[in-house]
This record gives sequence, structure tokens and C-alpha cells, in this order.
Amino acid sequence: MTFSKAARAATSRAFDVRLARTLCIAMLCSATAGCGVLAAPCRVTSAALKMVPLVGHVAALPTDGCAAVIDP
Repeated sequence: MTFSKAARAATSRAFDVRLARTLCIAMLCSATAGCGVLAAPCRVTSAALKMVPLVGHVAALPTDGCAAVIDP
């Protein structure tokens, strides 16, 4: 099975677009790594959960972990 030049060019362009999109996402993720702004929702939720009597600190453990991963 052989493909025409136009089909090969379209496939190559689609691959280039996907590669460029993936690289842009990777650069944005690495640029925001360790950013406190991204960890803010986790920290606010954790603080709100900790106000609940008896179970607050236990319930807040997952959100504390989330914030620790985003902003060590």
C-alpha cells in the first residue's frame, strides 16, 4: 500500500502539530512546577477541612499531600 505525497505531507503535518502541542504543554508544566499559586486551591481546601471538629485533620491529609506535591 503506497500513499500519495499529499497524504504523507498531511500525516507529517499532523504529527508536527501534535509534537509541538506536547512540547508546549511540557514547557508550561515545567515552568509552573513549584508554583504556590497552583497549590493554593489545595491549601485553602485543606485549611477549610481542618476546621471540622474531630475528623478535620484526617480528612485534610489528601489535600495536604496534593499541596506538598505541587509546591514542595
